[in-house]
This record gives sequence, C-alpha cells and structure tokens, in this order.
Amino acid sequence: MARLNVELKARDLDRASTAARCRALGAEERGVLSQRDTYFTARGGRLKLREDGSGGGELIAYRRPDDTQAAESRYVLASVSAPVELAEALAMALGTVVVVAKRRRLFLWEGVRIHLDDVDGLGAFIEFEAVLPDAGDTATAHAKLARLKAELAIGDDALVSVGYADLLLDGPQALLRAAESAMRNAYVPYSHFPVGAALRGASGAIYAAANVENAAYPQGQCAEASAIGAMIAAGETAITAVAVVAQGVEHCPPCGGCRQRLSEFAAADTPVHLGRPGATPQTVTVGELLPGAFGPAELEK
Repeated sequence: MARLNVELKARDLDRASTAARCRALGAEERGVLSQRDTYFTARGGRLKLREDGSGGGELIAYRRPDDTQAAESRYVLASVSAPVELAEALAMALGTVVVVAKRRRLFLWEGVRIHLDDVDGLGAFIEFEAVLPDAGDTATAHAKLARLKAELAIGDDALVSVGYADLLLDGPQALLRAAESAMRNAYVPYSHFPVGAALRGASGAIYAAANVENAAYPQGQCAEASAIGAMIAAGETAITAVAVVAQGVEHCPPCGGCRQRLSEFAAADTPVHLGRPGATPQTVTVGELLPGAFGPAELEK
C-alpha cells in the first residue's frame, strides 16, 4: 500500500549548531544509522534498495517532485531479507544508476524525523520527514516543517530541490548520459543521423528515447517525440528538464515541431541541455527555443 510523507532538505552549514538547536527544541535523539541506497533504472518514479548493515533491507519505490519547498512524496516500501542478492538481480535486470552512502543522525520531534546526514561525496545535509498515516493531515505536516525550518535557522539559500542521488549524478550529466544511451539504439537507415533525447518528469524519473525513421519519410518520429510518448505512457504530464544528444553535431537543438511538442508539457523556463556527456552542455530554455509559443491557454481566449 502506498504511503505519504512530506519532506524538506537543505545543506547543513553548521552541524554543531544544528544539533544543539534540535536538542533545545526538545527533539529526542535516536542514534546514528549507516545506510547504503542503490538506485536502479525505473520506468516511473524512482526505485532504490536500502541496506542498513543489519543483513536486511528495504526496497522503496517513490515519486517526489523536485522542489526547494516542502514536497509530498508517495512511496511503497517492502522489507527484504537478502538485499545483496536482490541488488545483484535488479542491477542485471534494470541497471544501476548510482549508490548513495550516508551516516544519518536521527532526531524525533512531534512525529517528524530530523535527519542530520553526512553523505559520501556531498557533505552535510539536514532533512525533515513527516510520515503521514493514510491520506494524513498534510497541512499540519507542512506547518511543522515550516516551524522546524525557522527554529533551526535554515535559510532559503541552503534549501536543496533534489535528492542525494541527483546531486551525485549532476542533473544535466545524468540526462545527457541517458540521451546518449538511447541514441545508440536510433533507427536511422536513411539519414544516418542518430539522435537521443531524455526528459525528466516531475517525479524525478528520466524518460529517454531515440529517433525512429520510416521509408515513408514523413512517418518518422523525432527522439523528443518518442521520449514524450514514454513519459505519457508512464503517467506523467510535466517535463522539468530536457537533454538532446546527436552523433553528427556537438550541439543539436530540437527541430521546430519538437519545440512545440516540448512546450506542451514544459514551462518556458524549463532547461534544455544540448551537448555530450562529460562536457559542459549548451543550456537554453524552452521559452528561448520557442518564444511566443501557442499553448493550451490560447485555446481559452
């Protein structure tokens, strides 16, 4: 059964001060946990296997929007007794995306978990997690997180919109790698110009696809259109970032038709990364690619 929580994450700029403020607030300290989260390729949302060193683990599938504000996360959690073997099986079947290793100092305050995390390769963070029973009282959860943010003196400039996995992967590079991987499977017997596109949905999932040509040339499909189809099939309707990779050119902008397709599901400020993995991409926005776009709002005038 799917569960719901509300989360907020920030960089912890002064660990000693943060811990002292937690204690002053009356939060109960529950010790330190060592966790290893292995992320796997997922068609929708995110999928990770958590190992805590006890010999068991948890398989967690979840959807959470990328947002610097407190965000609601829906997840399904399953206990597993053989995490090492399960990790090997999932890696073989789906592919491993990234591994996040951290030490988590846990405090509890009025039903909210306060995590003081030290993440390998990233540094110190603080995370609030209000777990809600069933539908829960989300308004109260948001209010509690807002109070904790104020009491622990967390500034807006310290807030983090994405998870540790995304920070380790580096958003543009993860998308570019996914686009390049898809490009290798392009069906281009006529143009010999393979292209790959990758989209990040609001859940954080990445949808990648390649261009598919047809002997009747107009029936071919661009990589961006194919990726949008994969995103829609997975149940998502919002694009938060785009990457396009082509074998023939260093920076391959979407064609006019695909700019219109992207604008249907993306905001004007949605970033579009053009380039190749490992290099600094040329980044533009959907609005820059298609100024004065015709969208759903125009149909209501």
